[in-house]
Amino acid sequence: MSDTTAPDVLVLRKGTHGIPIEAYADAIRDRLPDHTVALARTPAEEREAIRNATFVTGMTLEEDLLDAAENLEVFACAYAGTGHLPLEELEERGVAVTNASGVHGPNIGEHVLGAILHFTRRFHVGARRQRRREWRHYRAHELQGSTVTVVGLGAIGRAVCDRLEPFGVDHLGVRYTPEKGGPTDEVIGFESAAFDDALARTDYLVLACPLTETTRGLLDREAFVTIDPEAVLVNVARGPVVETDALVEALRSNWIRGAALDVTDPEPLPEEHPLWTFENVQITPHNAGHTPQYYERLADIVAENVARIDDDGDDAGLENQVSP
Repeated sequence: MSDTTAPDVLVLRKGTHGIPIEAYADAIRDRLPDHTVALARTPAEEREAIRNATFVTGMTLEEDLLDAAENLEVFACAYAGTGHLPLEELEERGVAVTNASGVHGPNIGEHVLGAILHFTRRFHVGARRQRRREWRHYRAHELQGSTVTVVGLGAIGRAVCDRLEPFGVDHLGVRYTPEKGGPTDEVIGFESAAFDDALARTDYLVLACPLTETTRGLLDREAFVTIDPEAVLVNVARGPVVETDALVEALRSNWIRGAALDVTDPEPLPEEHPLWTFENVQITPHNAGHTPQYYERLADIVAENVARIDDDGDDAGLENQVSP
């Protein structure tokens, strides 16, 4: 790559979910046939190509690479979360930052629904009896008429609610600004009294919120004492939203019926951790976000924003913009 040649879109080399990053670059090219899309496959290529690039997309942007970017105007983060980025420096330089919000909605929504049905019909019990070749009936539950509380009503929380709609459940939503409403029958804030009341009514508690000062440790010992003992926890948010020691105590004390954990604290979960040993805990290795459509949906966002810049001549009003 020449120092003087700037592609319309530069794709950085780090991929995700085990899918080659070339698939992401190809998906962008398919949507922008009249634009140049370059993929930097080595650290040296990244440092050289980013010098004159104005529109860059990737999973992360290290500060030393940002230092080499002399003309950067837009960084399209390929993750929904942007807390790992040098946001203050990007803002100081006037770089617009977008994220991948909405990309995970369908697949994580399906993951949550699968986890709920897993515990509703107690498939883990059936699998255990199958391994033992034991033909013996067991009690199951019914999702219809249950109360599902969804903490976080962003793209993922809304996708969960959409997929729950045909099952005849009552659902509560928890968000920072309950006055905005949402797709649930009732929306509350994080005030302790309202949240405690929701926990006491909850059959399935879905965590789909970002990790913030408000949500860190949201499910502590007091929360597990308050929640209905027949409730199931589904965490597709971040591990530290749940206090792990309190969760272990709750499981040992039968304060909850079970838990489906796609995220843990710590993560990865150490081999010797007691959470591995509970028969009523389903653990997946931060896998809810995996989808073969990941790069395709990302490319839709990038192509839309390139088109907006082409039409307007600036980076105002970009889709999924999170920083000026």
